[in-house]
Amino acid sequence: MITVYDTLSRTTKKLEPQGDSQFKMFVCGPTVYDYAHLGHGKNYTQFDFIAKYLRFRGFNVYYLQNITDIEDKIIARAKRDNVSAKDLAEQFERSYLEDMDALRNNAVTKYARATDYIEPVVNQVQRLVDRGFAYKTSDGFYFDISRFPSYGALSGRSGLDQENTVSRIEINPEKRNAGDFVLWKFRKPEEPFWPSILGEGRPGWHIEDTAITEHHFGPQYDLHGGGIDLIFPHHEAEIAQIETASGISPMVRFWLHGGFLNINAGKMSKSEANFITIRDALQQTSSAALRYWFISQHYRSAIELTDDWPAQAEGGLARMNNFVRSIDPTYDDVQNEKTIENVRRNVIDSLDNDFDTPGAFASIYEFIKGQYRSGKPGRFVMAFMKELNGLFDFIEIDQKRLLSVNGCSSQTQVESDRRRTSTIERDAVDQAKLTISEDKILRLIDERQKLRAARSFEAADNIRLELSSEGIVLEDTPSGVKWSRRSSHGRSPSP
Repeated sequence: MITVYDTLSRTTKKLEPQGDSQFKMFVCGPTVYDYAHLGHGKNYTQFDFIAKYLRFRGFNVYYLQNITDIEDKIIARAKRDNVSAKDLAEQFERSYLEDMDALRNNAVTKYARATDYIEPVVNQVQRLVDRGFAYKTSDGFYFDISRFPSYGALSGRSGLDQENTVSRIEINPEKRNAGDFVLWKFRKPEEPFWPSILGEGRPGWHIEDTAITEHHFGPQYDLHGGGIDLIFPHHEAEIAQIETASGISPMVRFWLHGGFLNINAGKMSKSEANFITIRDALQQTSSAALRYWFISQHYRSAIELTDDWPAQAEGGLARMNNFVRSIDPTYDDVQNEKTIENVRRNVIDSLDNDFDTPGAFASIYEFIKGQYRSGKPGRFVMAFMKELNGLFDFIEIDQKRLLSVNGCSSQTQVESDRRRTSTIERDAVDQAKLTISEDKILRLIDERQKLRAARSFEAADNIRLELSSEGIVLEDTPSGVKWSRRSSHGRSPSP
């Protein structure tokens, strides 16, 4: 039985699918106006793991994530860079998906761009107007939070007073309440807009999410996740919008919120210019170590970024990788079966308890210590480590050197062999990634550019994924596409 801490009820609740139906999970995605930072990496890696664990436990998970590709910050950055908002959003959407690919975050069923859901947005706003929950001002339509008595239940804040307003709550003297939030923004000069029965304009930030989830899931679904900073006002606004538009409550059965990643004693944030991008971080450590670091922390806990964070990430992962390299898969270690089953049960018990990864890791490390002390790991242990990696996806199963320590004169010799073998295998893997020719890379890049120009984005994304599988990373820049070869040593720039 899986239990989770639900932010709305502030209690631990049993998490279960409704019969054999699909388990509908939504996590707020990025606003694509800059490169994704480590705070995004923490949040999306941890929810990627949660989705994968639920599938492991038998849930039929449909994981939906939005992409905010029209918003004030995108427009401001596009004006600064003298590019269109659409081109800017496409550039950073691509970079975000590349970063998720690098972190092995591949559990999302569908990414939904806000601009692909203008009609559902307009439909939802019109229903709110018709039912008396929204009103018109000179610059757009706003939601009247005084009409929704339970506004603030998720966060414990009313939002009715000026001091309770925070980011992305527009200041407008025509508003009925200081905390009223915009649903539809009327057209402004030199800004993107869409024609509609509401008037020419564009969606507010909050309405896009409920329009997307209602389109795919209906007015109710199972799990909504996101960073703790989104509780107020964003998630409060989502609840108010969909529950009043549909007349159905509750919006979701479970609310899960991840803790901050803090740097310099403050939340990592692009708006505060207080961040390290994922791609910069990957110049300091491997994607596997970064994934390990995020998953080893409980998703609700804050992570404090210190100067030695790469060493922390790499050190913990090395303990698992070194153990895997010590396994002799030709040895029939049937005596380990009962021990493995006990450890597996302990790991699952921890993860069933609100996805307690630190508790699960403690059981795994205790098992490893016991094997070093008195065990002889063989094929059963290897099968168990592969099973674990099916969940975690950061152990170097494919790059292992399955050492047999028989004949080694000392532990020092064993460690030396491990290091030498690791280097040989890493070079072999890197060499394999060089098998795709530069001519083919350039041909595929050219084909992808033509598909993008024809707005065949799904086909273009397939080419990006094909190149990524060959170890090729693409970066869309204002001056054109740049490519590099990805290896365990880092990225090698294109010639």
